[in-house]
Amino acid sequence: MMSGRAIKETPNVLGALGGLVWLVVTVVPIYYLVLTSLRSQQDYYVENPLLPPSSPTLDAYRLVLENDFLRYLGNSVLVTVVSVAVVLTVSLMASYYLVRAGTPLSRGSLRLVLLGLAIPVQATIIPVYYLIIQLGLYDSLLALMLPAVAFAIPISVLIIVNFVRDIPAELFESMRADGAGDWRILWSLVTPLSRPALITVGIYQALQVWNGFLFPLVLTQSSSVRVLPLSLWTYQGQFAVNVPAVLAAVTLSALPILAAFIVGRRYLVSGLTAGFGK
Repeated sequence: MMSGRAIKETPNVLGALGGLVWLVVTVVPIYYLVLTSLRSQQDYYVENPLLPPSSPTLDAYRLVLENDFLRYLGNSVLVTVVSVAVVLTVSLMASYYLVRAGTPLSRGSLRLVLLGLAIPVQATIIPVYYLIIQLGLYDSLLALMLPAVAFAIPISVLIIVNFVRDIPAELFESMRADGAGDWRILWSLVTPLSRPALITVGIYQALQVWNGFLFPLVLTQSSSVRVLPLSLWTYQGQFAVNVPAVLAAVTLSALPILAAFIVGRRYLVSGLTAGFGK
């Protein structure tokens, strides 16, 4: 029987301090980024960077938009959407085969696919560059999509495979008994039940493709196929002394992927962990 006296809980002071430090480390750079992008170039050098601007202005954003930002944004959206769509389609079909085939070939194929997790992107840049040149795809958006898809498949298959394994075998057998083929089972059973994994993979890979810098730097040259990460590097040289303009470009480039993360954030952690502990 519990005592009538209230049980005092010891406050977690260290945890609270750690959380506060983490909050400051996370929020202050974003706060500085947004405030600075709203300053004029002249005010940037005379005002306290942590105080709101005395005369907020959108001149930095206007300058960025006038310097082909929308073209770079369109290229990034196209590369990201196409790459993620291909990754999801290929990874889902591969995961279905690897789980349901149950053959030595499928088990060996899974090990081979997961071996790709051990290969760093930086170590392959020269072979990838040579391959893209030989295919005649240099300086094109397709040159960015193909490597993005290839390096995204191993981790995507690892996540989706764990979801497909958790689908009860009785459901597969029931659909087989009804005369459903592999394609019908894949799209009518596996796809709906793997939705959390697909959303997780989609968000994660969209972040990776959207923020990719190495492949755009090495595999493209023309401004017509430039994507946002590379354009920020270009803006840094173009607006060398105009810090507000550079930070305005950073802010604009982060908004689309930030919106996608906010919409699907509740699936991200659950999707990465749900299939591993069952």
